[in-house]
Amino acid sequence: MSLEFLNAFKFQKKNTFVHNLDPRAKLLFSIIYSISALMFTEIVPLFLIFLTLIPMILLGKMVKEWMRSIRGLSFLVLMIIVLNTIFISLGYAVAMIIRISIMITAFSIFFLTVHPNDLALSLISMKVPYPYAFSFSLAFRFVPTIAIEAQNIMDAQQSRGYEMKTSGLINQIKNLFPLLVPLIICSIKRAFNVAEALESRAFGSLNERTYYYTIKYTFKDWIFTFFLFCFFLMVIYVRIQFTIMPDWLLWSLPV
Repeated sequence: MSLEFLNAFKFQKKNTFVHNLDPRAKLLFSIIYSISALMFTEIVPLFLIFLTLIPMILLGKMVKEWMRSIRGLSFLVLMIIVLNTIFISLGYAVAMIIRISIMITAFSIFFLTVHPNDLALSLISMKVPYPYAFSFSLAFRFVPTIAIEAQNIMDAQQSRGYEMKTSGLINQIKNLFPLLVPLIICSIKRAFNVAEALESRAFGSLNERTYYYTIKYTFKDWIFTFFLFCFFLMVIYVRIQFTIMPDWLLWSLPV
């Protein structure tokens, strides 16, 4: 059991087409792909949507980080397969796995290519109040920190002789308690430290703020947005006309 997969959502500074896109365009990208994934419960359409994410991963040079985020879903994938196969069908379970993979991949691309400061600026440009934008970007910034801290707690517990890598679902759930309690306490302490630091700097005393730099929607961002809307309209059309689509789109695993 490891939380290192959360590092897959840590911003990676690279000079690629995906990294250079405006954060608002990438946020729209993540939302559109998530909505598209929620519109289908069939394997083939979801798989085709998933395939369209591969070029973004390659263009962003983030294959290793993406693989790490998908690998971290192994426990969730196992639960989906077991529960959905028992109560519904294996085909539905596979469809749900692909759906979650689409959503995780879309937001993994977003988090890996958007700096927390750019995220705050993009939210502010969308008229989100600064305290809320700052809080969201701060939470985004602390995800990798919490992952590292959780791994350190696990190592400390194991050095004291506590076995945290035992097999079995029940044992893994039990192993969460020695991890969660110290992690929650450390997170609360960090929250108090951040709050005191903000108060000492008179955070929120001024309604109007200036910024070191601003973000702008460039021509390539508009082109990317145009293709996103074309993709979304095509997905909506397929969903509405799904009953008259070719039979191969309706393919599913035998019950």
